[in-house]
Amino acid sequence: MMITPVHRYRDIERTPEYLQPEKCVPPPSHASLGTMWFIRDGCGIACAVVTWMLVFYADFVVLLVMLVPSRDYVYSVINGTLFNTLAFLALASHFRAMLTDPGAVPKGNATKEFIESLQLKPGQVVYKCPKCCSIKPDRAHHCSVCKRCIRKMDHHCPWVNNCVGENNQKYFVLFTMYIALISLHALIMVGFHFLYCFEEDWTKCSSFSPPTTVILLILLCFEALLFLIFTSVMFGTQVHSICTDETGIEQLKKEERRWAKKTKWMNMKAVFGHPFSIAWLSPFATPDQGKADPYQYVV
Repeated sequence: MMITPVHRYRDIERTPEYLQPEKCVPPPSHASLGTMWFIRDGCGIACAVVTWMLVFYADFVVLLVMLVPSRDYVYSVINGTLFNTLAFLALASHFRAMLTDPGAVPKGNATKEFIESLQLKPGQVVYKCPKCCSIKPDRAHHCSVCKRCIRKMDHHCPWVNNCVGENNQKYFVLFTMYIALISLHALIMVGFHFLYCFEEDWTKCSSFSPPTTVILLILLCFEALLFLIFTSVMFGTQVHSICTDETGIEQLKKEERRWAKKTKWMNMKAVFGHPFSIAWLSPFATPDQGKADPYQYVV
């Protein structure tokens, strides 16, 4: 039988003696599974803190530099409420994406008892990750930062200090969407504020001095433009990945499709929940993904 590049890459896992179940420690007890998921990675934690600081900086400039000094009370209330609502949803989505288990495979489950429970037939094969000593279900990949195998892993994102996988992809998509929206909103308000200041006296259009006001607005404009482009691209690639039911890693490695093809709408509901509702846009609603298919360990 001809071995495809994908099969050749994982061929070492097809050798029965390579599993070495006697070297694997049993998976943790169910009592320890309720602990909070958090990745202790210095770079990821720093990126997450920077993300929150940038959102707070944008909120500071929008409120204290542009809206509070404005003479138009209705304009200030509407835009202040809208911006802060979107910023709150963005940070809530970031929080959920960072602290939600992305779909980690139980560590050390490549034990003799577990392999025997699969009741393998002659010719059937299971895949083992030699790094975390786990029997990997189909479409799972190992993350070197999380040090775990993640189901339907798309990529590891340092900005949320977590992998983007089966269980938290919704929150990551919402995070990129809301960051793109507040970036666009901030750019529009900066443009209107510059026009207002050019028409009026600069000393009356802000609580700060004219040089300070200009510096703060330029920094906000640069930040908003940069993150608008970045998050819009990420949002588009994530939606495309969901619709095609192919993760970023699977696209990069050009892995052979071994799973059933579904419609784009079914793929969207698999990530955001059944049925379609306003809860799709809420980072507080846990997706009700219906009855999921059992994970395929055996090939």
